[in-house]
Amino acid sequence: MADKKSGKYDPVKLEIYKNLFSSVAEEMGVTLGRTAFSPNIKERRDYSCAVFDAKGMMIAQALHIPVHLGSMPLSVQYAMEHLDMGAGDVVLLNDPYNGGTHLPDITAISPVVPAGRKAPMFYVANRAHHADVGGMVPGSMPLSTEIFQEGIRIPPVKVYSGGKLDQGLMDLLLCNVRTPEERRGDLEAQLAANSVGAGRLLEILAKYGREEVVYYMGQLLSYAERMMRAAIREIPDGSYSFEDYMDDDGIEERPVKIKAAITVRGGEATVDFSGSDPQVRGSVNACYAITLSVVFYVFRCLARIDIPSNSGCMAPIKVIAPTGSIVNADFPSAVAGGNVETSQRIADVLFGALAKALPDRIPAASSGTMNNITIGGYDHAKMKSFTYYETIGGGMGARPDRDGIDAIHTHMTNTMNTPIEAIEHAYPFRVTGYSIRKGSGGKGKFRGGCGMRREYELLCDASVAILSERRTRSPYGLRGGEAGKRGVNRL
Repeated sequence: MADKKSGKYDPVKLEIYKNLFSSVAEEMGVTLGRTAFSPNIKERRDYSCAVFDAKGMMIAQALHIPVHLGSMPLSVQYAMEHLDMGAGDVVLLNDPYNGGTHLPDITAISPVVPAGRKAPMFYVANRAHHADVGGMVPGSMPLSTEIFQEGIRIPPVKVYSGGKLDQGLMDLLLCNVRTPEERRGDLEAQLAANSVGAGRLLEILAKYGREEVVYYMGQLLSYAERMMRAAIREIPDGSYSFEDYMDDDGIEERPVKIKAAITVRGGEATVDFSGSDPQVRGSVNACYAITLSVVFYVFRCLARIDIPSNSGCMAPIKVIAPTGSIVNADFPSAVAGGNVETSQRIADVLFGALAKALPDRIPAASSGTMNNITIGGYDHAKMKSFTYYETIGGGMGARPDRDGIDAIHTHMTNTMNTPIEAIEHAYPFRVTGYSIRKGSGGKGKFRGGCGMRREYELLCDASVAILSERRTRSPYGLRGGEAGKRGVNRL
């Protein structure tokens, strides 16, 4: 046991606890992926899991989706502020203005209450992208102009209270989606994942004791903060700014500017987005949780060692994101694309700024888009509605000492691809082409990674929506390297 008065801890035990808590989140993810109904969650693994302490601070996360994980603490803390949670409760929410990202990402939060106690000692949470949550188009990723067009908005609500299902609430949610059977299966998979996580945490508690577990949770947060401060100290003091543009907002054909200034003083950094454009009519507005998540991800990438990815990482970083801007949109702005597209451009801007301070460590711009495609309609052979959602990868930017990687998901997304066999089994269309787009990476001493092509043949009438970027503005090169080629959507 560590000497709490002196602040000393056993480094071996710290590593043990780091891996213990991470393994809980990883096992939650395995449970969610294996029990989900939809190919989007089961095959693409578009979900994330994390463990939180009694104050809602993230203690550990699995190696899942960056845009989910950096924003999930806000969801947990918002739920804690608005609901009293106890044993047997499960809370759902997807509200983008209160810790969520966009409506298809539904977060499930469960308090973990040891026997004999009333207050939670931990929280476990997972976030999964549902292939449809209602709204104006199948897949719930429309070219919208207000949040009401994007699907059902869920404030923090208890789907389970004291271990009892609120059937009325579940019925309400399922009545507002196009694929209720699939949604029910995915929601139940999320609940199962939290149940597994809670059980594992109680086992850790029983084995090591409450005092030691609480102490090392705090030490993990402190350790991550110290390591992040050390990583920031490697950046020369100064202010570094960069700006880049979204192609447009999907409604008006004008570029949308995102600008950031990163100011470094010793072991602290301030990231100021004050030069960014105001929020727009289209659906590329990013809520504050998304912007915070990107900052978390970018600075976490700077750490040279495998430090714990927890809330301690953000302690030395201040984020300024003006309310009503493209990086901190107000209700009722449309936000479906902010999570998937604007997050990628924010990452490009932050890396562009850091390249001025650390030119030998920062890669050139990657594809800069998640290439979101949704296809939905009625499958007459199966006599039921279907909704398909996928993000298509692209090229990774050239690195300072080697080429970029071809055909891969980069930055704020970390999903797999849906296997063609799974697509053609589940949906009434075929994938007729899937290949690397040769020569699309920017040339230089080290070339950028190449993108990919994916071609679909629809076998029934369907609605198709695409949210994509880098169609008019190319991903930038660095240190004299060429820009990558722009993407193309073709019907």
